[in-house]
Amino acid sequence: MTAVDVLRRLHSHRAWVNRNLLAAVEPLDGETLRRPFQIGQESIWKSLTHLYAAEFVWLEALLGKEESLVPGDLPGKLPGNQQGTGGFADLADLRQQWSVLEERWTAYLQSLTPAALDDLVYKKSGSAGGIRFASRRSDVLLHVCTHAQYTAAQVVNMLRHAGVEKLPQTMLMALVRSEAL
Repeated sequence: MTAVDVLRRLHSHRAWVNRNLLAAVEPLDGETLRRPFQIGQESIWKSLTHLYAAEFVWLEALLGKEESLVPGDLPGKLPGNQQGTGGFADLADLRQQWSVLEERWTAYLQSLTPAALDDLVYKKSGSAGGIRFASRRSDVLLHVCTHAQYTAAQVVNMLRHAGVEKLPQTMLMALVRSEAL
């Protein structure tokens, strides 16, 4: 297995976990989605939109767009250290937009070559005062996956605290076992 194959597999897992998270929150009402918690981005909804936003802005950076906002967010400083909601109307809208984003990720990852992994990717940080950072493409691709796992774990913890009994699968081996059936 090549480095590109490993990265594609990690991103396949990330997308699978995202779908599982969205399925798990589907039956929740708006109040539960926005209930405040002392973890994550302070609610299930904000954590999900934060996860979407991170995947969106990093894909844009990988595609050469250093300064990007999630569609629907306004330029300028957002209150506190909060990511915007991307203008999502509701969970169905978030699901639909995430599906489109995942198609873009799939196309990007299919075009990825081993030679590109050491290329520098530039991004202006929204949380560090607009400082321009350079990172290796491989590190950005790994970061998106580790960030997704970290945030997914926070969402699962919030779901547990919200009383959800059937928690979403998030472990790679659960994906592997589901594919073997």
